[in-house]
Amino acid sequence: MSDARAERVPTAREEGRRIARVLIDSPLPQLDRLFDYELPRELGDVTPGVRIKAPLRTAGRVVDGFVVEIDVEADATRSLSTVESVVSPAVVMPERLYRLARRAADRAAGSASDILRLAIPKRQVRVEKAWTPIGEPAVVDPDALARADEIIGQYQGLREAMAEAGRAAVEAIPVQEGSRPGWAALLAAVAAAQLGKGRSSVLVVPDYRDQELLLAALEALAPAEAVVRHDARQPNPDRYRAFLRTLDDAPCIVVGNRSAVYSPVRAGLVALWDDADALLAEPLAPYVHARDAALIRQEQEGSALLLVSHTRSTDIERLVQNGWLRDITAARRVIPNVRLSTPQELERTMGQRVPSSAFATARAAAAEGPVLVQVARPGFSPTLVCAQCRHPARCRQCGGPLGARRRGAVPVCGWCGRSAHSWRCVECSSDQVRLASSGTERTADELGRAFPGVRVIVSDGAHPVQHVDDRPALVVATRGAEPVAAGGYRAVILLDGARMLQAPDLRIGESCLRWWSNAAALAAPGAPVHLVGVDGPVARALATWSGAAYARSELDARMPLHMPPTARFAQIEGIPASVRGALDALSAIGIPADAVLGPVPTDDDGRVRALVRFPYAAGQSVADTLRASVVADAAQSRRGRGRQRIPLAVHLDILEPDI
Repeated sequence: MSDARAERVPTAREEGRRIARVLIDSPLPQLDRLFDYELPRELGDVTPGVRIKAPLRTAGRVVDGFVVEIDVEADATRSLSTVESVVSPAVVMPERLYRLARRAADRAAGSASDILRLAIPKRQVRVEKAWTPIGEPAVVDPDALARADEIIGQYQGLREAMAEAGRAAVEAIPVQEGSRPGWAALLAAVAAAQLGKGRSSVLVVPDYRDQELLLAALEALAPAEAVVRHDARQPNPDRYRAFLRTLDDAPCIVVGNRSAVYSPVRAGLVALWDDADALLAEPLAPYVHARDAALIRQEQEGSALLLVSHTRSTDIERLVQNGWLRDITAARRVIPNVRLSTPQELERTMGQRVPSSAFATARAAAAEGPVLVQVARPGFSPTLVCAQCRHPARCRQCGGPLGARRRGAVPVCGWCGRSAHSWRCVECSSDQVRLASSGTERTADELGRAFPGVRVIVSDGAHPVQHVDDRPALVVATRGAEPVAAGGYRAVILLDGARMLQAPDLRIGESCLRWWSNAAALAAPGAPVHLVGVDGPVARALATWSGAAYARSELDARMPLHMPPTARFAQIEGIPASVRGALDALSAIGIPADAVLGPVPTDDDGRVRALVRFPYAAGQSVADTLRASVVADAAQSRRGRGRQRIPLAVHLDILEPDI
């Protein structure tokens, strides 16, 4: 679609009839294409990007859609349905947003309407009618720009990368500015610098905690009227009001979670914090990760791209090694004071959860200020075992793990929530259970008895805490839920590391390194950070603060096995006949049989799942083939052939530039 064609608005004097090419808002994959509709003259001038209502002949109903193109057709003999009405004259889908959604969907074998549903909130009539476009752009205070430039200057080569609209992976300084983390100060600084040049920025963070920290950092550097919050927790009117602000020409700074990456501003900068966080992976079809959408957006728009983190994901390290991303570190690196367990302490870890050295450090630091204790799981005791034979205690109803909410409480299933009043072990018939793990509440209970007179604060999903003051306290938190301490923690104790590393996950090593690095970065400069009960490459990478080197070693280990991110993976799920048809289609385009893992049965509904690994160069052909299989499967189901009711589902896990 050319720009001239998209912007052309025919007049009534032109010969022929006006037609609108419309994208239907529908989850059906066979409707993911442009439909031609006749535009009656009584609708007046219709602009691409507006919402309309049009009849869908096959369904016999009126559906919502977006106008993508306006054209004039000289041949009026073709039978076309007519656009029924224009919902609103507001252009809510600018051409740049449609191109981004279309490209991201095509690379993920998905539908553009599914992505637009994430990007464009539901219409709020009163908000839209009351909305007044912003006139003059906000003015950034010169002193704030000077402070922003000073922060940017702490990173070697970052000024040059920003001036050239380059792409960079940035290792954030693991120290705090006052009560704000260094990464938040950096993102606020680069966004303020872009605003000073009259450009918008899109800042994407994993969750609301990070969003609050970033908004607090922006308060000191950018005018409040230029900061737009994009948050799924907002009421619909506020969210729609923020969306309308991003459609204005006046530059702004968009701060939000994963769907904010589709914000329709003319971005001079797109930046992501902590790209490996699972919250940045979209759980809805077509499952496009926010990092991958940012890479696609940068390719299309030519904006600057920053991927900021304390450590390095293998996905980003691969792009650094290929030369697609520039590696940027601090001009003066500040490495946390990480202490590993001694060989003697490693031998005693099974019987002593907190070794004497870490305990002594925590006692001394708690007399001066807050101490952070990171644990693996929330609750009191998330898992129980038989007191006699140590067999895991399981629910008799669903097979889920039993846990205890407090000492002496009736065991409760972690899956179905049922209480196990008369539980007996399936191995030895014992009716006694033993606490097998310690969550946040049990750890807080134990530390409270060991540190009498010291405040104990629990921070997890059920007890969220954003900030703690600089008074003495023990803060027990799960990974990712650590509060920010004023002036930094006087000590950080990382527990349950060995348990975290035992998770059956290909990326568990880099995930643990990220969790521990983010916690260590909250320590005050020079404060001790104890990693308890862990040795090996991950522990050494944390102690030397060499996340990039660890990511390179992981890439080298995965390369011979063709495991991600050295190769792309597609997951295909459905009934056996549908999955087999998709695999046959992939074989026809040259995907070898040894690249397919499975199919294997899933847990329910008679479905099977297959994994397909393929090189990046074949990415688009694989996506096109799988999309065609999904459309054909959906059309066959609609025609009623057989008794199939389970649609074929495709998930392309890794989306990166095919370089």
